[in-house]
Amino acid sequence: MKNFTLIVFLILRVGSASAQWQLQSVNTDASFRSVVAVNEQVAWAGGSKGTVLRTTNGGNDWRVMQITGAEKLDFRGIHAFDARIAVAMSAGPAEDGQARIYRTANGGQSWQLVWQTDQKGVFLDGIAFWDAKNGLIFGDPIDGKWFLLRTSDGGQTWQRFTPQSLPDNLPNEAAFAASNSSMAVQGKSNVWIGTGGGARSRVFFSPDRGERWQIFDAPFASNASSGIFGVRFWEAKKGAIVGGDYKAEKANVQNIAFTTDGGQTWQITPSAQPDGLKESIWRFAEGEGLVLGPSGSSITKDGATTWQTLESTPPSLHALSCAGRTCYAVGAKGTVAKIVVRK
Repeated sequence: MKNFTLIVFLILRVGSASAQWQLQSVNTDASFRSVVAVNEQVAWAGGSKGTVLRTTNGGNDWRVMQITGAEKLDFRGIHAFDARIAVAMSAGPAEDGQARIYRTANGGQSWQLVWQTDQKGVFLDGIAFWDAKNGLIFGDPIDGKWFLLRTSDGGQTWQRFTPQSLPDNLPNEAAFAASNSSMAVQGKSNVWIGTGGGARSRVFFSPDRGERWQIFDAPFASNASSGIFGVRFWEAKKGAIVGGDYKAEKANVQNIAFTTDGGQTWQITPSAQPDGLKESIWRFAEGEGLVLGPSGSSITKDGATTWQTLESTPPSLHALSCAGRTCYAVGAKGTVAKIVVRK
């Protein structure tokens, strides 16, 4: 979706002492909308001005890379397999040259443009991989169908799904290209996409990497600026959605719901705190987690019944990824932060 504001939710095991966000030293003023933690030491981030970040020592140092020929692109989706191989996806109108996919196999020393299109209406929203070979990229609907790409060689080549094989979107229904969090994959073949923009929010589910689809209604309000912003599944049946309204970032709206049947039905819980838009969820242990958005971040230790605000949250964090109990978050104007949550 072409309008975006960002936010993150994540589920962690939390000890008696509150964890604290620590700002990282990064030499760039680019704004970042995607991040992936490969492990506690290795993380990558994608941002504006064709910028990609990488750390291989737990955030002590961050390498700033600007991909040649991509200086005007915004990498709102990124996935990395290790310290060497990563795939970066840019969000923006294809007719303006902003729909591209790059790949590196040498830690970012060089990047290969592996896919691009100038087809009008193409606007890429997110990227996810099940394993080192198989992944999906999806974009805004064209003629009422998702624009969906797949790879089976680790992102070296991409093929488009036949539109006729995909389900119909509602009028104006799409996904928010906010923090690379509106699509989630799980297991060997499950994929979910959360939507907004239309008459109601919905969750698209495929059990076979996009071949067949089911669609389930979700409980969030939906209009041009509201709906589902983040989807996360930690088991085939258990997952969560988060969202809100990017035009009312701090409004007291329902912003989190859980499922125990693979997304067919959703249970509302007390709103994640602080009030406002939430975008991405991460889980480490049953009933324990952390949520982050434009209004701040907080943790829960009782299954989202109550929330404890983290006062150390830097402003304008937009995306988050964790490995173990180490998490990295990124945001506007070169903001990168790290948090380690102890048992």
